[in-house]
Amino acid sequence: MDTPDLSPSASSNRCGAPDADVLVVGAGPTGLLLAGDLAGSGVDVTLLERRDHESNLSRAFSLHARTLEQLDARGLADELLRIGTPTRALHPFGRLSIDFSGLRTRFPFILTIPQWQVERALLRRAEEAGASILRGARATGLRQDPDGVDVDVRHPDGATATLRARYVVGTDGASSTVRESLGMPFPGKSAISSVMLADVLLDHAPDEIFNFASNEDGFTFFAPFGDGWYRIIGWDRRRQVPDDAPLTLEDVRDITKRTIGSDLGMRDPRWLSRFHSDERQVPRYRQGRVFLAGDAAHVHSPAGGMGMNTGLQDAANLGWKLAAVVHGWAGDALLDSYHAERHPVGRMVLRVSHALLTAVTTGSPLIRVLRAALATAVHQLVVVEARASRGISGIGITYPAPRGSHPLTGHRVPDLRLAQEPARLYEALREGKFVLVGRDVAAVAAPWAERLVTASPATSLRPTLLVRPDGYAAWAAEDPDPDEVRKALTLWLGAVDRRAA
Repeated sequence: MDTPDLSPSASSNRCGAPDADVLVVGAGPTGLLLAGDLAGSGVDVTLLERRDHESNLSRAFSLHARTLEQLDARGLADELLRIGTPTRALHPFGRLSIDFSGLRTRFPFILTIPQWQVERALLRRAEEAGASILRGARATGLRQDPDGVDVDVRHPDGATATLRARYVVGTDGASSTVRESLGMPFPGKSAISSVMLADVLLDHAPDEIFNFASNEDGFTFFAPFGDGWYRIIGWDRRRQVPDDAPLTLEDVRDITKRTIGSDLGMRDPRWLSRFHSDERQVPRYRQGRVFLAGDAAHVHSPAGGMGMNTGLQDAANLGWKLAAVVHGWAGDALLDSYHAERHPVGRMVLRVSHALLTAVTTGSPLIRVLRAALATAVHQLVVVEARASRGISGIGITYPAPRGSHPLTGHRVPDLRLAQEPARLYEALREGKFVLVGRDVAAVAAPWAERLVTASPATSLRPTLLVRPDGYAAWAAEDPDPDEVRKALTLWLGAVDRRAA
């Protein structure tokens, strides 16, 4: 796509044509996935990023099963699997095991992979789809009216411009300019401070892929990047200092020795940093023509590794809805469903990550004894462990369905085997369209051929399923007649000229 003019004289007004259908502010994982989805759907999208270069340092380092399914539906999962390191269980404390190996998915594990590797794959996809990427462009404010949104932009050299779009999505992180420009509150509190982060080499690998230890001194967590480097996250209860206080390798070695018993020969740090973590969530993910996603909408503790994953799934939910409205296939009410579906998920992630963080940071000896006893008891409850793995992995997330809907409506659809190429549902989803799975459905769906992929199941699947581009069931019915199918397709994909049937 053509790059918008960002010269000092560039401007637009209510009477002028938009510079883009959608402006996405922030080129982290959330913004990149969203921009790629929109561009791939034929939407004119521009992505603003204040950094003028890519970074190979990042805090996030894990992808969960549901996120990997979303990336599989975009043709990226197998590439990332070759880079990352899978592990099938977490042992956050005591005998409590969060075991992902029983999940019914192609990805029954957590994939350890640095965020910058994920960003690189998503950036390539977005550029290949035709998204415009403007680096060194800082959004400084915005104003919206009934027809669009004006975004003020500043270059590093001080040049300014105003870009106009039909819609704007803020994916610009915890200190979001988009959120602040809306005057949107960000209620919550600080969850933990003075957390140490280090990327190091080790002379002795930990006993487990994800090694976690905590005691009255604090905690230490190890995760491998798969190339010899390890991410260490440590917290020293005895030394709480500001985020900008100097951090040395000796500081990290000290808390590691006091929690694990050895520093495992850590050396050659390539990154040392302190950070704090808040627990916050905006009350609304949409305000008029402006949306918030990822850390701009919700932040939480790193416990459970759900941050990047939740943002990527926000983008997967919003992208196809914006595309449908921009193309005129759906009404504005569809955009309201973004908040209705994703805000409860963000709230759940806040609750779960807070519980995990509280469990590993408590300093009370009594609570620690009770925690260990609880972990042992929970270890015996397979159902509880399975529920934990489905929640943290995202596999168990469902969306509200209208009363009277088929029980599958709103649920994640697994990677069904199909009777023809593509051989899997998530391969069929790579076109970024709805997928209608059923027997003898091609003829009735013909008028919607440009918005829909049809497929026959390779198994004895009974219901006819209309699968949304994000892999959730929009509609399902047992042995529907052609009129029922047409009604569902009209509801979700818009009216068409049926004479094409």
